[in-house]
Amino acid sequence: MCTMNHLFCIRDSVPLSVQQPSTKKRRALGQEEQHRLATEVCDTILNHAKERFSFTKHLISATLLQGDLFPQHSVKFPDSALETTVEAYPTLDKAKLKTELSLVYENEEFMACSGALALFQVFMENNLQDTFSETIAPGLTEQNRRMSSPRRQLIQMLAVWSWRRRLDVSLYQVPGFNFRTFCSTASGSDPIQIHKRKLFLWFSHLPQEETIFGGYFSPETMHVDPLILERKDEERTGLLSTPPQTLKITSHSVTVEQLFEPTDAWSDGNGVNVLLYGAVGTGKSTVIRKLVLDWCRGITLTHFKLLVPFSCEDLSQLSKVASLRDLVSRKYLHLRKHPLLSGEGNQAKDVLFLFNGIEKMDLDFRIGSTELCSDPNEVLSPDVVVVNLLRKYLLPEASILATTRLSALDRIPQKYVSRYAQICGFSDPDRQRAYFTSRLLQQSGKTARDHEANALIELLYLNLQRESQLAAACFLPSYCWLTCATMHFLHFTDAKAPIRTLTGIYTSFLRLNFGGEVLGTNVNIQEHQNSLMLYVVRTIGKLAFDGVTYKRTSFSENELEQWIGGKTKTDEELHQLAMFRTDVLDFFLAPCVKRSKHLHEAPSEDDQSWYVFALPAMQEYLAALYVVLGENKSALERLTRQVSLTIGQASEDVSAIFNIVSKFIPIRIFAVFNLLKLFPKFYEKISNHNKGNIARTMAAEMFRTEDSCNEDVLDQMEQSLLGVQGPQPQQQSESQPFELYPIFMGGLLHYGNRVLLQQLGCSIQSSTVVQITNALRKHLVKELSKPQPPEELMDLLVLLYEFQNPRLTAEILASIRTIHLANIRMTSLKCFILSSVISCTPTSYHLEELDLSSCLLTQDMLQMLWPAFRHTHNLNLQFNSLGPESCIVLGDLLRDPKSSIRSLQLCGNPLVESGACILLEALPENHSLTNLSLMHTGLGDKAALELAERLREHKVLQELNVAYNNIGDNAALALADACREHPSIHTLHVYLNSLSDAGKQSLYVRGVPSHSGSGRKVKVLTSVTEGSDISEDWHPILSVIRKNTSSWDRQRVKQQLQVFLRDLEWGRQQQQSFWKRLHFRRVEKGVRQTLQMLEKDTIRKSTGYNK
Repeated sequence: MCTMNHLFCIRDSVPLSVQQPSTKKRRALGQEEQHRLATEVCDTILNHAKERFSFTKHLISATLLQGDLFPQHSVKFPDSALETTVEAYPTLDKAKLKTELSLVYENEEFMACSGALALFQVFMENNLQDTFSETIAPGLTEQNRRMSSPRRQLIQMLAVWSWRRRLDVSLYQVPGFNFRTFCSTASGSDPIQIHKRKLFLWFSHLPQEETIFGGYFSPETMHVDPLILERKDEERTGLLSTPPQTLKITSHSVTVEQLFEPTDAWSDGNGVNVLLYGAVGTGKSTVIRKLVLDWCRGITLTHFKLLVPFSCEDLSQLSKVASLRDLVSRKYLHLRKHPLLSGEGNQAKDVLFLFNGIEKMDLDFRIGSTELCSDPNEVLSPDVVVVNLLRKYLLPEASILATTRLSALDRIPQKYVSRYAQICGFSDPDRQRAYFTSRLLQQSGKTARDHEANALIELLYLNLQRESQLAAACFLPSYCWLTCATMHFLHFTDAKAPIRTLTGIYTSFLRLNFGGEVLGTNVNIQEHQNSLMLYVVRTIGKLAFDGVTYKRTSFSENELEQWIGGKTKTDEELHQLAMFRTDVLDFFLAPCVKRSKHLHEAPSEDDQSWYVFALPAMQEYLAALYVVLGENKSALERLTRQVSLTIGQASEDVSAIFNIVSKFIPIRIFAVFNLLKLFPKFYEKISNHNKGNIARTMAAEMFRTEDSCNEDVLDQMEQSLLGVQGPQPQQQSESQPFELYPIFMGGLLHYGNRVLLQQLGCSIQSSTVVQITNALRKHLVKELSKPQPPEELMDLLVLLYEFQNPRLTAEILASIRTIHLANIRMTSLKCFILSSVISCTPTSYHLEELDLSSCLLTQDMLQMLWPAFRHTHNLNLQFNSLGPESCIVLGDLLRDPKSSIRSLQLCGNPLVESGACILLEALPENHSLTNLSLMHTGLGDKAALELAERLREHKVLQELNVAYNNIGDNAALALADACREHPSIHTLHVYLNSLSDAGKQSLYVRGVPSHSGSGRKVKVLTSVTEGSDISEDWHPILSVIRKNTSSWDRQRVKQQLQVFLRDLEWGRQQQQSFWKRLHFRRVEKGVRQTLQMLEKDTIRKSTGYNK
């Protein structure tokens, strides 16, 4: 500002005459010309200065990278500064930038950065360019992309920060003010400190599967320590054949740090070798991640100066020989020449090597096969280096922690193991509850949802305490993760969350546990033939498919032996089967809790162990995967496939020979060999027929008649996790519906899930997807031509959502004009699914009716359903307990120019006068609404009078229903007069209101046009009678009352019915015709039946009697 004032002073002080040096070649300027040029120069400088100094958004952007503000930003994210930054730099991706900044703010290591330059150096030192990658918003031209590249933006922001820092130093040199640097010179050059910082950043990076929760969480906040038990040699006997859920706990739990305490057996100066083992999903990798992070923060294992983690899977992929120091320096360059790894003296006692997944390496401890080595610089294969470390020939003072699965427990000889420790997962409900609490409370994200999250946790805990099947599954932390992911999907899905599907959650779950794994160690077998997941599909998936086909959920031990190990022949297959049974089988199957209780009560000699899938949905998922992968081929298809391949190859050779011979001997008989080419086409037809069978199975399973009365599939999923509260239904497990099965089949065809399955070694070809999709479209359209109950329609919407195919969705919805979801318990997820599915249709598509009555809708759900409402003509929102605040959303919907709602049914919602007034304010801006029902919405005279005023501004309304409200005679007469003067309203419903007999008569008279011709004829429905005659709409009035007696005030309805009887009796007495009196008797009978039904229902509720 001072600079600007100085410039103004210079401009104003420009003299009128300026001494100009004399030149021979220049023309002398006059005094006015000199003054004009000087003023113009000053104006140009001022304009540039104003423009340059008026842009201050980059200063606000710099606060996002100010390290001393990170603790404040971690508590409350600076949304306003982010908005300013995106406005100043429109090429930035706001969502991704917010996610990356949130991760930076929550990390203590980043808080030490003094600004953007220090933060940039940390990113470059730790190779975090990909993790914190900059993105450019779509829709930019190539020129704009070049001009607004991420590098240029980063340079600009660094320059701004440097300028701002210099400015701050010059302006704020006050006592006590100093700048915090990232690290001191000493700590910055210390390899151990660099190692800790890099390890912390690497191990803080969570797997991709965590993104399905819609946010990022630090490992320490969501970690719950599993039970770890130290095992003696004799205690390990029988572990390989015992399911982990049935293990007996005979010793106290220990921590990883306690395992490295010195013992008498290992006090000779050598390091300790600890073997940590456990089944798949017990949490070995999570424990290792937490251990490394705690060591980096100085919380645990502080007596080790250096911790060196290795992934045995990575080591097994190395083809070149290397020394120990080379292996360390390849991954940790800063430790290349560290003295702790030199082997000199006993410095290695401060080193801890960590080998995660030792079963991935082919270790050979025979002296004749593996040479001895004691030099850290000697070049050997990685497996030999690891063996010598375990033998204590190489760096004997160093300690080692290795993790392995049960099948590889004996690969390391017992003499090389100091201690055995077993991870037993979450063996008690309290640990499981702690995990659910850490997950769901963080995932709720909003304080308003904390109550719902706590309620879910309590329900889960109650189900676990009942020793349910869920408790047996959640013994493994992996299934706790799956349970939390499913509950988060069911309860915390909103419009801002990323697209998640139930099939995607289960596929990600398998990828998290079995990603890239193969069965066996034979390197000659190709990976796709040796995929562990493909082996699971061909064995357990086949068992699951058989159970779905015959409606079974439990399997005996003999059946498992038949399905899983019945066809093994070679030694390699037997070896694979042994590994599979030990490591994988108990991951998918758990002992049946119900049958186990029965065996304890009445044991018999014929009783045997029974098993069920850990979660019921897992059986349906594996069965669907078994079918979609084409593993359920018929005998004809398997035979024709083999013959087709053989004949196809032979026909090419035979055809080539006879094509040459036929040129010399042109005999027509050689043409018969062309018939050989027809067989591959015959096989192709059979294969296409099988794809059609898959689509037919999906449609048939989706609309099974016996499952039409069940709840929708999402409610079934929730009940399977939370259990059924209250009286248990008398339903056998053998008759359990498998309605998730076809939905999983559709979800597996989605491209994203196919990519994940490809990583698991299970390939689904695009041609297969096209064939199944084309056949599925025909079958679904055929089934939808029949009336379907609301639950089946909801399941169809879930199927289309899981499929994630907009074109298929639009083609199927083109055959649907009405969607009736009455009495479906709508949730935020179901609303999101409905909106997402209908949004796939073109803008010209409109539903004739969308029935969402009695669906427990809320204001937030109405907001989520906005895209669906835009494609609807008749919207039924009756009996949803929508309050006045919901009218704000409905009012905006009526104002929306893209909305084409013709009928809006709001009966049974407590809108009251305040809500109705908000809704009525939107009527003048709406040009499509023809039918408005505000029956039983708590309106009073004030709202009715305002409605009468607003009707003059809305010219297209044809029918208005304000029945069963607190409307008196005067307000009802005003409404009738307004409707009479309206150009299009022909019917007004005002029955069940506080109307007197005189008021009813006046309303009847107002509905008839006067003899002078003023006004229109409007049908005013006040009762089952119109004057002394029967109303033409008496039957619809009684039908409405009968339909809503369960939710209306019974005493008030009784009074109105008695008024109807009195009106009918008076009208009957006025009639002279016998037939008219008989008609009055008939209507009276209907009213009395309604009154009797109401009284019986009242008595039943008061006595508690219920059929």
